[in-house]
Amino acid sequence: MQRKRKLPGYQKSFTFKLIRGLLPLGRQRITQVKSRILKEASAKPFWDSYQQILLSYLGSFLGIAVLTYLTIHSGYPLIAAPLGATAVLVFAVPDSPMAQPRNVIGGSCIAAITCVSLVQLFGSEAWVMALAVATAIKLMQLTKTLHPPGGAIALLGVTSQASWDFVWTPILAGSLVLVFCTIIFNNLVSGKPYPKHWF
Repeated sequence: MQRKRKLPGYQKSFTFKLIRGLLPLGRQRITQVKSRILKEASAKPFWDSYQQILLSYLGSFLGIAVLTYLTIHSGYPLIAAPLGATAVLVFAVPDSPMAQPRNVIGGSCIAAITCVSLVQLFGSEAWVMALAVATAIKLMQLTKTLHPPGGAIALLGVTSQASWDFVWTPILAGSLVLVFCTIIFNNLVSGKPYPKHWF
């Protein structure tokens, strides 16, 4: 007669049995994710030509220089760190849907309004930062104005305890100036039609 092996107490628990039962699924899922990542990583990245790199360099220099000049001489703050990320989009990948005027202006303003509203309601606690970024992303998706620098705008607004002036300057005014510079530069200098669409 074979004696039953006595299991330690924790091995009898429901949680242990559940985790033990899910481990094969976990290993299988990890293998699937790993193969998907390696498969995606095997695709060759898109590289710009040297001419396009030079044009992106000149355009972004022009756009940020204009913002800086206007900030110094107008007395209004027209420049903020997220506008540097906007310059990357509008000058390096102007064909991207996220670089179109609707997204640049609309997405930036939605993010600014979101963060200022949350700061007014809840202050600048750590959880408000997360809430501002997540809410801004969701609102940009719902309005079809997704613009990645909008996440940075929402975060910057909360960390700096922004007031309603933040929406007008630097965000709205800075976005308008960058879009204007992009239209002039891309159509007259680089020969790339911009924008692809307004709305």
